[in-house]
Amino acid sequence: MAVNRRHFLLTSAATIASGAASRGWANPPSSKVRIGLVGCGSRAKAYYGRVAAVCDPDRDRLAAAADVCGLSSSNAVTDLRRILDDPGIDAVVIATPDHWHAPAAILACQAGKHVYVEKPLSHNLRESQLLLEAVESSGVVAQHGTQQRSREFTRNAIQRLHEGVIGDVLVAKAWNIQRRGSIGHRTPTAPPAEIDYDTWVGPAEWLPYQENRLHSDWHWWWNFGTGDIGNDGAHELDYARWGLGVDTLPTSAIAMGGKYFYDDDQQFPDTATCAFEYAGADATAKPKQLVFEMRLWSTNYPMNCDSGVEFYGTEGQMLLSKRGKLQVLGPKNERIDSQKVPRETGFAHLDNFVDAIRGDAELAAPLIEAHRSIVPVHLANVALKTGRSIKFDPQAEKIIDDAKASELLGRRYRQGGHWAIPKV
Repeated sequence: MAVNRRHFLLTSAATIASGAASRGWANPPSSKVRIGLVGCGSRAKAYYGRVAAVCDPDRDRLAAAADVCGLSSSNAVTDLRRILDDPGIDAVVIATPDHWHAPAAILACQAGKHVYVEKPLSHNLRESQLLLEAVESSGVVAQHGTQQRSREFTRNAIQRLHEGVIGDVLVAKAWNIQRRGSIGHRTPTAPPAEIDYDTWVGPAEWLPYQENRLHSDWHWWWNFGTGDIGNDGAHELDYARWGLGVDTLPTSAIAMGGKYFYDDDQQFPDTATCAFEYAGADATAKPKQLVFEMRLWSTNYPMNCDSGVEFYGTEGQMLLSKRGKLQVLGPKNERIDSQKVPRETGFAHLDNFVDAIRGDAELAAPLIEAHRSIVPVHLANVALKTGRSIKFDPQAEKIIDDAKASELLGRRYRQGGHWAIPKV
C-alpha cells in the first residue's frame, strides 16, 4: 500500500467531524470522551487522571494505576479485548511496548474506538501500512504520540522554516545522545506470578520470559522494540522531517553502527549514524537529506542539547530542540534569533486528540504524518541489521532489489497464531 492521495482522508478535518458525528457513541464526544488506557508503564503516567479504564498484563502495575486514577476493579483489566468490548469507552490510548502498538490500534479501529497510539507508530513498516488501512476503513480519529506537533514553540519554529527564514532547507541533522544503562546478561526463568507473560508477548514471536526483556528493557530486543532510533529518535526524526518540508518517503537509506560500548544482551546498536535521501518533488526540485546520529554512552552533546535538530538552508541555519532551545543564524553565521523557553507541561496533545474527536480541531499528528516519519526508523533498522544500503521506492513502499532486506519490512508472528495478529 503506497502513501498517496487516497490517504488525504486521514488528515481531513471534514472526515474528523463526520466520523465523530456518524457513530452512535454511548457517551457522545460532545459531552465527554471516555478513554481507556492500554499499558500502565512509565509513559502511561502522563495520562493518569484523564482515563476511565486501564489495562495491563502486569497486575501490580494495573492495581497501582487504578488506585492513582481512582478506578474500580471492574475498570482495571488485563485483557485489551474487555476495553474494546466496553460500549462506554469512546477512545483508547495505547502506551504498550512497540510490538503491541499497531496490533492493538488496529483492533481498536475495528471496534470503532478512536485511537491515540504512542510512538513509534508500529514495530515494522508493514504494520504501519495495515494500521493506515484500518484507520481509513473505520473512519475513527487516530493520533500519534509525537507531542512536539502540539507544542506552540516547535510549531512556530517549523512555520518559520517553511516561510523561508533560512532559505530553502536542504539538509536536516537530528541527534539523540545520552548515557543509558546496561541491561546486563540474564537467562530465561519462570515469569513472576503477577505478570501474565503470555498476554504480554501477545502476537509477537514467542520468546521465554527473561528479567531484562520487560519493563523498558524490551526496547532493546528486536522481537519487541525498535531500539532507541524508534524510541527517542522517533521524536527528533519527526520534527526534522517536518522542518525539512518533505511529505513523502525516502528514496534511499544508509546506516552504520553497532554495540561499541555495552557488553550486555541488547540486540540494537548503542551507536549509529543514519542518512536518508529524498528525491525532489519534480524534475526541477532539489533532493534533500535527513541525517540521524545516536550515541547511548555519552553525555557530550552538540549545542549542549542531548537531542535536537540542525536545519541547513541556502540562507542560514536553525537549531531546534524539544528542550526548548532555538537559534537562527544567517548566511555568515550572524545571529538572527536565540530563544530558551521552559519545558511545556500539560495535556495539549491529548486535548488536541479529544477536540478532534468532537470535530472542533484538526489532528496535530495524524497517522499519515506518523507513517512518513516512522518509515525512516524502520529503514534504518533494516540497513543496520543487514549491513547494506537500501534503495527504496517511495510510491510502492518497497525495497528495490534486496529480497533479504524486504523480508525485514514485516515480522514473524507467534507460531500457531494469536487473536491480535493484524488482519485487515
